[in-house]
Amino acid sequence: MKLLTILAAALLAAAQAAAAPIQSASRLTFGDAHTLFVADWKGARIHALEVPVAANAAGRPFNLQDVQGTIAKALGVTPAALRFEDLAVQPGSEWAFVALTVQGAKGKATPAIVSIDAAGKVTRLDLGKAGSSAAIGDVPAADVAFWRDVPAQTLTVTDMRFYQNKLYVAGLSNRSFASTLRVYDYPFQGQARTTTVEMYHPVHNQIETRAPIRSMAVMTINGEPSLLAAYTCTPLVVIPLKDLKDGAHIAAKTIGEMGWGSMPNGLVTFTQGESEYALLLNSSRSADLLSAADLAAGAAAPGLKTPIEWPTQPYLGVKGTMTPMAATMRVDNLNPQLLLVLRREDASGRMQLVSIPKGAYLRLSDFVNEYDFPDYRYPEGDKFRDFHKYACGLEGYSDLAR
Repeated sequence: MKLLTILAAALLAAAQAAAAPIQSASRLTFGDAHTLFVADWKGARIHALEVPVAANAAGRPFNLQDVQGTIAKALGVTPAALRFEDLAVQPGSEWAFVALTVQGAKGKATPAIVSIDAAGKVTRLDLGKAGSSAAIGDVPAADVAFWRDVPAQTLTVTDMRFYQNKLYVAGLSNRSFASTLRVYDYPFQGQARTTTVEMYHPVHNQIETRAPIRSMAVMTINGEPSLLAAYTCTPLVVIPLKDLKDGAHIAAKTIGEMGWGSMPNGLVTFTQGESEYALLLNSSRSADLLSAADLAAGAAAPGLKTPIEWPTQPYLGVKGTMTPMAATMRVDNLNPQLLLVLRREDASGRMQLVSIPKGAYLRLSDFVNEYDFPDYRYPEGDKFRDFHKYACGLEGYSDLAR
């Protein structure tokens, strides 16, 4: 009997790790420079793709003002056929990897993943050569939809992060407590460990068990490796990784209410100087820059349990510093100095893939202000002079630096 059990486990592991076709590509994250994880909600699997690695980082900023047109030309489709799903920067190479859904004739949709360098060279990954994969269990029912045409299964995976040989996957399941965190060992071995999650939402003034985490990152908070995670409308929670046990149901600690009426579009962490930060993108307002020290203080406190005073006092708990990155769609670290973002240009709607400096969190060329007039002269000691010159070079306007 014991031998049969071992054999069954081995067969299950082999089935989990076997190559499978990629039917959709909704979320991306890198395990290391060679390994790109792809969430496939249609196939109910997580795929690990082996990708090439550049010998050296290019060391160039991105200024691709119409990356939608560039990708569409490379794929042989119209720009309108592209739906942008996610962005991940390959560690070390400074190449961007973008997940897309390509709308074809008669409503047929196919996945595509492309790599792009700062010069705009697009390379399509061969998804027919997918490597190992793991099944996603307990997926949402196929007949459940939101707002009539948003299948619940599209939220099977809402974000992924890799940390110390484990892949942490947030999303929905078909359980009564639908908000779920799945943890996979990598290389893939058998089933994921599954934990359901509840949290207190100060805007709604209720305990929520269905709405999934939308963006997350792994940070060490008060000495404890933890998930920092954000939900729609926009509670911020902390979950120690040690609490993620198979079959458990846990209550995440709500440490901040960042404001209503917005969806998290990304969460990245980085170090500037001697301090660590998390940057939370929001779909409908400015981004929030959160210091590790403030997050640690919030995590050490009891957690939020009372509603906001809507609309006069929209925030509670940990406070973020406003950063001018409203409506940015996706973000990742390009290198220690720069972020890389997908965003749309206001007037034309063109998708851009551009670098943004950490510390400033803006593109100077988005604005016309006093500094930009040709007859302007900087006063002695003006603190913006050096940044203006740096930004001109970074954004492709070196000839305008003064």
